[in-house]
Amino acid sequence: MQAAGASPFRQPKAVWAVAFACVISFMGIGLVDPILPALAQQLSATPAQVSLLFTSYLLITAVAMLVTGWVSSRIGAKATLIGGLTIIVVFAALAGLSGSIGEIVGFRAGWGLGNALFIATSLAVIVASASGGFAGAIILYETALGVGIALGPLVGGLLGSVSWRAPFFGVAVLMAIALVATLVLLDRTPKPAEKIGLLDPIKALRHRSLATIAVTAFAYNWGFFTLLAYSPYSMGDLGPLGLGGVFTAWGVLVALFAVFGAPALERRFGTVRVLYFVLGLLALDLLVIAIWQTTPAVVIGAVIVAGAMIGLNNTLVTQAVMSVAPVPRPVASASYSFVRFLGGGLAPWVSGLIAEAFLPNTPFWVAAIVVALGVLVLSTAHRLLRRAETSSESGDDVPDEVPGVLERPVLVAVDDAPHTDEVVAAAARLARTVDAPLLLVHVPEDAVAGDALPVGDDRGVLTGRVAELTAAGLTAVAESLPPVGSHDAVGIALADLARRRDARAVVVGSPHGGPLAALARPSADRGLWERADRPVIVIPAGMSARSGVSDGTTLPSDERTEPPTPELTGHVVDHTGRPVDAVLTLVDGGGHQVARTTTGPDGAYRIAAGPDAGSGLLVVRGRDGGSAPAVVSVVLGVPATHDVELDTDGARRPGATRRTVPVNGKAV
Repeated sequence: MQAAGASPFRQPKAVWAVAFACVISFMGIGLVDPILPALAQQLSATPAQVSLLFTSYLLITAVAMLVTGWVSSRIGAKATLIGGLTIIVVFAALAGLSGSIGEIVGFRAGWGLGNALFIATSLAVIVASASGGFAGAIILYETALGVGIALGPLVGGLLGSVSWRAPFFGVAVLMAIALVATLVLLDRTPKPAEKIGLLDPIKALRHRSLATIAVTAFAYNWGFFTLLAYSPYSMGDLGPLGLGGVFTAWGVLVALFAVFGAPALERRFGTVRVLYFVLGLLALDLLVIAIWQTTPAVVIGAVIVAGAMIGLNNTLVTQAVMSVAPVPRPVASASYSFVRFLGGGLAPWVSGLIAEAFLPNTPFWVAAIVVALGVLVLSTAHRLLRRAETSSESGDDVPDEVPGVLERPVLVAVDDAPHTDEVVAAAARLARTVDAPLLLVHVPEDAVAGDALPVGDDRGVLTGRVAELTAAGLTAVAESLPPVGSHDAVGIALADLARRRDARAVVVGSPHGGPLAALARPSADRGLWERADRPVIVIPAGMSARSGVSDGTTLPSDERTEPPTPELTGHVVDHTGRPVDAVLTLVDGGGHQVARTTTGPDGAYRIAAGPDAGSGLLVVRGRDGGSAPAVVSVVLGVPATHDVELDTDGARRPGATRRTVPVNGKAV
């Protein structure tokens, strides 16, 4: 979320230029609604033929979304924006010069190409350039969407009352103004260091988090554009001005609920509850239109009310998908937009076919069912949505620089503490042990001078460490999160980042000033321990290679005659409770191996808990190689029982301790 007190509407001129262009671009969505009956009448077309204005526009937009990242990463964001705006100006003008419905449909397809280049890149530019944080940028973008959708029908109605051609010429003129403003006010953007492949947006859909929310957006857009394309024919004898007034009222609710309603309801009830509730209401609203399709007053009221639901969905779904997507934001935007616009493009075309084949209200019945199915799809990603929700609450962000290929890293916090080298070295040893990449993270603190790397210097320090680790043969990347205001917030930010990156473990140094420092002031360690949902290991100052540690060779549990004490014992099973043939490695706080063993036929294990007390990690790896290792926090030097459930179905989730039994009264 944006910083407290920060307004999403205090932005640089360049951001306003892009936002203005967004308004005009989104005007194109609702611009044709007031003139749909006029087009059908004056060009001798059926409603199904006229609906192709939406289908050609949105389907080309959807498909073109797949190449926007490829183009932008090679010519830069500004050049991509300019290219998209230019294409829109040309094809909007050509649509106004058309003489048949077929020509308009064709030119709307070209318009959709420019729209795709502009929309995907504009969101990335606004997020990167806007002040007020990630959520503030999303609110600004959705404000532009809402204002554009609200003004589109009004402008379309006013100009459509003169001629059906006038709205198209009006968009061409306004887009030309936006083109000039973008050329003048937006600085030249550098080409990204990493180029995006043509197939990256498709490959990104392999991530369940992104795919699930995108499919939900597909269903929601099906209902959205069925309402846009077919409701004007059920509003009686309203002319272009009357239809423009209805859809302007609808668009105003879209804007108000996107900007003000969504943040307020999210804070009060959470993203998950609001999305379920609003999608359910939208399905119910479409049912009302289907049942009373021959009653214009009911249809008009239902369409206007739907604006509130659509505004809420636009903001919350966009923010959720950009938060949980484990890929760079330009790729996430292109991938998500491809799927959702595919739903918006197919809906008018399919609705036209079923309306002609069955009854005029059939499209609304189908749309209500599709939206309801979207709720069911969304429910399968409940945990992922909670992840997005808690990440938003913490105020953290996900920079684009961290590649999506960084699968389940070991996360290590880096600051200016004297023993940072020891912390990084310990994390590197742990990363080698669990065969994982290393993610170095720095969270600057605005309010605590001297306790963090100076803002602006952290990137160079992190980059230097990454280079050293890479030279040593490790896969390592660096990430610097936005500044926070307290030690507690540092820990919360680290915990939420670990959750989003699905880290195997989090490695941090002991509090500055010694072990009593946490008692004198808020502690990052405290915030991390309270928030983290995966293993955390604290490296004390002075950690070095331990002497007298086991060489790691212990006999399997069924071959030992007299197991050493103290020991960690338990069973390793899969999600069905069946024994798993696994190798277990116990490491201490410095990442050094303490002991190693394997499970017996029944999944049981025994492993020496080490001679000294302290924190450690138990790494459990299946012998079949088809499962991700489980990493469990343990206490060294203390006997305890840990039953571990190993993920054998390949899903990306942390290994779970199914049961931890305290021994000798000590909670482990």
